[in-house]
Amino acid sequence: MFQFDSLSEFIQMGGHGTYVWVSYLITLLVLVWLVVSPLHRKRKLMQDVIRQQCREAARQKNADIVQNTFQG
Repeated sequence: MFQFDSLSEFIQMGGHGTYVWVSYLITLLVLVWLVVSPLHRKRKLMQDVIRQQCREAARQKNADIVQNTFQG
């Protein structure tokens, strides 16, 4: 059932093990990046939106204070 006689032969894969395992590693890294990258971008975008909303609220508050000062 198992093509290789030992674990060492399985890892070496008839002299092609280096290419096979490097290919698996690169594929795994790309898949992890495809999952992590959008999550990181979403978190950064949410932080930017919250920061912008805080600035807008502060500007509105300052505008209200200035308007009340000139009206009073």
